[in-house]
Amino acid sequence: MTESIVVVCMGGIGHVQILLPVISGLASRGRVVHVMTRSDFRTQVEGAGARFVDLYARRPLDAVDATSMPFPSRFVTFAAMYAESLSDEIGALAPALIVYDTFTLAGPVAARRLGIPYVNVCPNHAPVPARMIAALQRDPRVAVSAECHAAVKRLQEVHGMSGANPFSYYEALSPYLNVYGEPAEFLDPDERAALAPIAFFGSLLPPARRDGAIAGAFPGGHRGKKVYVSFGTGVWRYFATTALAALKAISAALADCDVDVLVSLGRGDVAAAARSELLRPNIRIVDYVDQSAALAEADLFITHHGINSTHESIFHEVPLISYPFFGDQPALARRCQDLGLAVPLTTAAQAPVNPEALLSALSRLADEQDRFAARLSEARSWELRTIADRGAVLDRILSFTSASG
Repeated sequence: MTESIVVVCMGGIGHVQILLPVISGLASRGRVVHVMTRSDFRTQVEGAGARFVDLYARRPLDAVDATSMPFPSRFVTFAAMYAESLSDEIGALAPALIVYDTFTLAGPVAARRLGIPYVNVCPNHAPVPARMIAALQRDPRVAVSAECHAAVKRLQEVHGMSGANPFSYYEALSPYLNVYGEPAEFLDPDERAALAPIAFFGSLLPPARRDGAIAGAFPGGHRGKKVYVSFGTGVWRYFATTALAALKAISAALADCDVDVLVSLGRGDVAAAARSELLRPNIRIVDYVDQSAALAEADLFITHHGINSTHESIFHEVPLISYPFFGDQPALARRCQDLGLAVPLTTAAQAPVNPEALLSALSRLADEQDRFAARLSEARSWELRTIADRGAVLDRILSFTSASG
């Protein structure tokens, strides 16, 4: 009988994207992989060779927690309130292993109930739990619902998680293996120790491509270099006003430059009037784009430094201008700057964008073009090495099942 593996991901797209290379690798080894996630990711899941299962079909998130912020605190509530239902459904699939991203606390909770191994996939840069939770305790976004507080108590008293808290979605590491979505060079020794046992897998989707599938996505004026601008998808949930103000400043600064600009709004809810303020003859605005393909055309990326965005840019050897917002983004921006892959746009996360600072960053990248190109070429070699080593990581993952051959 073919061995089954269950993958659980509560969403959104960045977390699913981190898991897809692992899902694809496991499916290519002949395992039956069931992926439980949001219905809008069915195409990606099936494209990776797995079987899609609607995680929320009988377990609506809003029914147990519709208000906690940051949003992933609702995943803590979900884990407590649906542990039995989820465990029963997973158990019926007879898996030898559960794989999950760190934010999906329900994954290890179900695995422990079923008595099977569980492997975590880290969806963030250097997500050292103590550091991330300390930052959240100072975060003005935090508003934990009564339902979440009750769920935390249930995790403590019913599911044996004595240290459970509303931010436990950062603590759901695995004692078996934590698969990391970046090359090893992006962690220092203390960070590696905090995430041990660790294996480096990277985040790039297979097959890693350099060809542009959407040639012509940039404006057709051909003024000069092509600048891609995106702050991802999650930023718009929390910081839409700040993101829009930054885009307006960037648009105004680049309007008279010899550049062609593509701005992706990451499916953010941007009013038509605000959107029109971003338009210029050399600037195209789109709701969403195939980012890897856009980067295959781009010469420069102004980014929030999400983990997927950052490493797609490195793979395509596109230098970055850093404008991080929250979570792991400021730390990843600093790491890229230290590695010689990026330059900062502002001195602090979410600081107002000064047009002169943007022009200065552009000038620096032009003046030091050879140095940045050399560093990006080296960093790309780290990505390729990490991809080449994925077979050994898959072996480690499968070693926790009864039939690892």
